[in-house]
Amino acid sequence: MQRSLAAIIAVTAFAACANTPPPATTQARNPIITNIFTADPAPIVHDGRLYLYVGHDEAAGDQMFNITEWRVYSTDDMAHWTDHGPIMKPTDFKWAIRDAWASEAIERDGRFWLYTAVEHDETDVGKAIGVAVSNSPTGPFHDALGHALVANSDTDGPHVWDDIDPTVFEDDDGTFWLYWGNANLYYAPLAPDMISFAAPIRQVSLTNFEEGPWLFKRGSLYYMAYAGIDEAENENEQLYYSTAPTVTGPWTYRGKIMGPGENSFTIHPGIVEFKGNWYLFYHNAALSLNGEDGAIGRRSVRAEHLYFNEDGTIQPVTATAEGVTLPRQD
Repeated sequence: MQRSLAAIIAVTAFAACANTPPPATTQARNPIITNIFTADPAPIVHDGRLYLYVGHDEAAGDQMFNITEWRVYSTDDMAHWTDHGPIMKPTDFKWAIRDAWASEAIERDGRFWLYTAVEHDETDVGKAIGVAVSNSPTGPFHDALGHALVANSDTDGPHVWDDIDPTVFEDDDGTFWLYWGNANLYYAPLAPDMISFAAPIRQVSLTNFEEGPWLFKRGSLYYMAYAGIDEAENENEQLYYSTAPTVTGPWTYRGKIMGPGENSFTIHPGIVEFKGNWYLFYHNAALSLNGEDGAIGRRSVRAEHLYFNEDGTIQPVTATAEGVTLPRQD
């Protein structure tokens, strides 16, 4: 009887929806991903496609965060996105216990290296940076090192979550650099094996810096975008940036890129050039889904056009619902 009833319901639903396409789970408008909550966007470009790495947050009710896996999406036109599904979960690092926090991937010699933030087990309690590797930008990824690249005990931060939000960058001389941190901003050059450092970890101070660094280069100028707090202006994070003549500074504060995310304490930048145009990815908590309103742990990834002035400074960006469907400015 139950099977018969289920069959009737299925046939009725099919008849009602025969000419209706299934609901989109990705789109060009904001938010880009509409069927799950996502955070901490990390875009990279490879072979003419843009790949977007995100954390999947399943926080419910009063949970702060419950980011259970990393996922990847890709596009060749910023309008149509392919969902490649999960690529890794925190416990794929045998030394980690939870929290698929912010990550960034980079390609070297045909392999893809994913630098991630996770919660370490009881042997070194706190957030840590792991390294995963894959032969494809869409994974699957596996632990490349067998232990944390950076554990809480490796840095002298103000709390146990200062080792988060890695950003990785290849300089013109072929050296790969890793920056990361919360409250403190750390950096070091990676060794050629991509799983160790070629020099000691150092620290640099940036105006209003809180977390979420994103390192990139345009022309001869290096940029560090990041989530920061100016308590005199707003208690929530906003997007700021600094620039430098070299990958290690000296860094000059340039101002704000974007104000606070709707309904969200956090915000996280991901900036990339794709087919001659620049884009800013970020998250806020404006999406409601399955009866759950957006919140600190229920955010959604978005994108906007990004523009530079002639002197290399970044024009402030306003969050929009239209996103990249808006025509680019001349």
